[in-house]
Amino acid sequence: MAGGGGGLAANPALSVMEAYKIPESVLVVIHTSELDVLVIERAGQPGFWQSVTGSLDRLDEPLLETAARELFEETGIVADGEQIVLCDWQLANIYEIYPLWRHRYAPGVTQNTEHVFSVCVPRDIPIILSPREHIAHAWLPYLEAADRCFSASNAEAILQLPRHLLVDPQSK
Repeated sequence: MAGGGGGLAANPALSVMEAYKIPESVLVVIHTSELDVLVIERAGQPGFWQSVTGSLDRLDEPLLETAARELFEETGIVADGEQIVLCDWQLANIYEIYPLWRHRYAPGVTQNTEHVFSVCVPRDIPIILSPREHIAHAWLPYLEAADRCFSASNAEAILQLPRHLLVDPQSK
């Protein structure tokens, strides 16, 4: 995940705000047409499983661009807009940032706005994890994937997946 890497030490001309993560992110639920969901285990927190997540790199970065970038950075999957199409659920969750990660945000920032996307992929698509961020991945039936997620908003998005497949013809 990006969102402020480098910071003030790398370039003293950057503003203080640029040294922190932007409290706006994407969540990308990766799934097959059979409702198997890809979950990935965080490198720094073994046992913490999740879908692809990541913050905006800059305030004006379009959400679709953020979702495509994070999808590629974390799994190696390229959303080409033809075979692999990101679906914007037009859903935003606001949640409390876990205390474990608050130091990444500006002082006083305690909430993040997370925009939900999904992408349907073939089950045999190669997964190339970013070793800096994730150490393992698993394809699970959607109910099991939701149970494995440490994040309540991530679990809820996975549970909503069947409903979104019914209304989004691109996801089929």
